[in-house]
Amino acid sequence: MQPEIRLRATGRDRRRLFVNKVAEGGAILAAALAILVLAIVLWSVGSRAIDALSLDFFIKGPSSDFLNGAGGGIAPAIVGSLLLVAVATVIALPVGVLTALYVSEFAPVRFAQQIRLWLDVLNGFPSIVIGIFVFTVAVKASVPGVGIGHHQSAIAGGAALSIIMLPLVARSTMEVLSLVPNDLREASYALGVSKWQTVLRVVLPTSFGGILTGTTLAIARAAGETAPLLFTCAIAGQVVDWNPSHSVQSIPLTIFTYSESADPALHEQAWAAAFVLIVFVLLTSLASRLLLERSRRKLGLSR
Repeated sequence: MQPEIRLRATGRDRRRLFVNKVAEGGAILAAALAILVLAIVLWSVGSRAIDALSLDFFIKGPSSDFLNGAGGGIAPAIVGSLLLVAVATVIALPVGVLTALYVSEFAPVRFAQQIRLWLDVLNGFPSIVIGIFVFTVAVKASVPGVGIGHHQSAIAGGAALSIIMLPLVARSTMEVLSLVPNDLREASYALGVSKWQTVLRVVLPTSFGGILTGTTLAIARAAGETAPLLFTCAIAGQVVDWNPSHSVQSIPLTIFTYSESADPALHEQAWAAAFVLIVFVLLTSLASRLLLERSRRKLGLSR
């Protein structure tokens, strides 16, 4: 019978194990701190919003005396935010997906790297600069025969938000396209299918879940933007309006307007609107996470 051999850590090994434990503990502490900050924000906003949350808050507009805090709801702001996000998605989604397809499947390597760089630069642009740009082009400038000149509108606001969404949609789509196995492409080529048909019928359907993931994340980002809307869609009435050529209310601008009021009742409604916006962003982010996991399982990459 062979004697049992026990391995003992030397001084250097013990030090490396200790450093590893310290680094692991620091990572766990940082993750717990991030979750704690989120919980504190949710509790702080929710506790101040609970008194103003009711059915009327969601289905009614501000009362005729809303500036004096005479009750009412934020239905025009909810509808306006949905309209703005819809316009932005209609613009950003096809452009972002087509850009990602070109960069990932057709563009030369060096040119594709340049496009990725400029998309990253665009993603870092201050949103207020984008708002000023769209204001100059679509609101302030005269556009004869087009219904967006010389006045604010949901189209102008959606265009500003689409510029913010575009790099997010494009970059996330590129990442998903890079996960599609090359075996699928090669099998399609072996059957005599052209490259553009392979991209359209094989690559794109396979990465559809990841594209939805990037789109939902971009929507969550755009829904909370305020600065671009100050220039493009801030002067609006207090009624529900589904016309994109009109200026409409939005939740971020409602929060800004009500929080600047001296009336405590409007402060409560501002907190309630902020809580609604946080919940929307949270649910959208969770939905994107679920879509991402589904897409990874479809591609055989789930852990």
